[in-house]
Amino acid sequence: MKDNIITIENGQIPTINKPDDTEQNDLSRFFLKSELIPAIVQDQNRQVLMLAYMNEISLNKTLESGITWFYSRSRQELWNKGATSGHYQHVLEIAYDCDCDTLLITVKQDGAACHTGEYTCFFRTLYKKNTGENF
Repeated sequence: MKDNIITIENGQIPTINKPDDTEQNDLSRFFLKSELIPAIVQDQNRQVLMLAYMNEISLNKTLESGITWFYSRSRQELWNKGATSGHYQHVLEIAYDCDCDTLLITVKQDGAACHTGEYTCFFRTLYKKNTGENF
């Protein structure tokens, strides 16, 4: 296991390596600043699919099940990506940033990640430098 990487093996909650190599299973350190943290989801090709938020419960459910769970800020409830659409996200790896307050989740995506039916939620362009146009 590398620094700042959580690898899921056999659906088990893993031991997390801190940068100083101290073993720690306590996920609460990711929620010291806020009850919710952003989780960026990308596919195996590193294409960003979506951004959602996780609380400690949804992170635990993700680690236990091997598929993504998030916390809906608007509905104030847990949600499993793919439960309605069948477009599940099978977790391959979870990395975290230097401040332990953002996750980067690499997944095998079943179908579209976006609720619009697009593969990624980032299918619109606001600005493109080579043209200088705003859209």
